[in-house]
Amino acid sequence: MKIAQTYSHLNGEEYLIVHHKDLYKEIKNIIKSINANDLRTKISKEKRKVGNALFSPKDLNRAFHDAFYTLKWEESRYNYYITLDRELMEKSLPMEAPEQRDFLVKNGEQNPIYSYNQTDFVKEKIAVEIQFGKYAFVAYDLFVKHMMFYSGGKINLGIEILPTKKMQMQMSSGIAYFEGEVYNVMRQGRNNPPVPLLILGIEP
Repeated sequence: MKIAQTYSHLNGEEYLIVHHKDLYKEIKNIIKSINANDLRTKISKEKRKVGNALFSPKDLNRAFHDAFYTLKWEESRYNYYITLDRELMEKSLPMEAPEQRDFLVKNGEQNPIYSYNQTDFVKEKIAVEIQFGKYAFVAYDLFVKHMMFYSGGKINLGIEILPTKKMQMQMSSGIAYFEGEVYNVMRQGRNNPPVPLLILGIEP
């Protein structure tokens, strides 16, 4: 596969080039190593595509998972406790989960709610999400997950890898695609979400 389009938000790509040039090359090589045409394993039952061999999200995810884990990219989990008090939230974000809980209880939260987020691939505080799912999953990655890991000090940059529209047209209906998701980010303004991002549009 190849990177057909890129979008750098808050100097995400520039940060990667300056501080993690080798990791960027590694990500590019992983993408290049995936032969998407071998993963046209989903036979469509949709009215307009019935009988067509489509790219399989499950098989694509598995291929990327294996490639990243072979190069020691690892899953990361961010545990935290919920408070609706903005001041307490901002103070507790940099803390580890047990410390957060103690801090919140001492400041009046009787039963802080435990929660967590996880990202599949992290290395040297760079997070990568491969997304061949529905639109809502991408929005959650971009506006919640990457931002939470960033504000909690777990990552310095979030990377989202998506199919381009050209590739998405050869997949099941409802799959998110690069152009649409970049448009959604651009609509929010230059500084939202407040986390450096690099969005990559890939295709065969």
